[in-house]
Amino acid sequence: MKALYAPWRAEYVRGKKPMGCIFCKDSLRNEEFVLYEGQRAFVMMNRYPYSCGHLMIIPVRHVAELNFLTLEEKQELFELIDMSLLVLREAMSPDGFNIGMNIGRVAGAGVDDHLHFHVVPRWNGDINFMTVLSETRVISEDLKETRDKITLLFKKLSRTED
Repeated sequence: MKALYAPWRAEYVRGKKPMGCIFCKDSLRNEEFVLYEGQRAFVMMNRYPYSCGHLMIIPVRHVAELNFLTLEEKQELFELIDMSLLVLREAMSPDGFNIGMNIGRVAGAGVDDHLHFHVVPRWNGDINFMTVLSETRVISEDLKETRDKITLLFKKLSRTED
């Protein structure tokens, strides 16, 4: 049975905003949706996904703009984007991806003071009337099911790169 996850960002938009940066919290390290941690960046599932398997690649250091990243941070971010694509291809079999970031609130950043990349799996025909008519997205899999599927692949892939 498929689940209708709607409205897709209502909890975030209407909910109480946490104090400080949500990506810098120590408690985030124990977060159930953090899938992989590198030295300078980590991979986390988006709690309010655009599609099933929507990931965020986030630098550990609190940085708002690309030009403030070190070369090592940039390198690890792109290595984790690449790893995420490999994992999502195997786990989800998407037809394509959107990869990007929103810098600044006006550009659509929900968290505008801590840079992060979005990796969004896409499938042929995944745009439908629900998004247009009611700002509702159909997410076909529970976040925890998706997490369980792709966490194992991150572990497997990180072992082969050592």
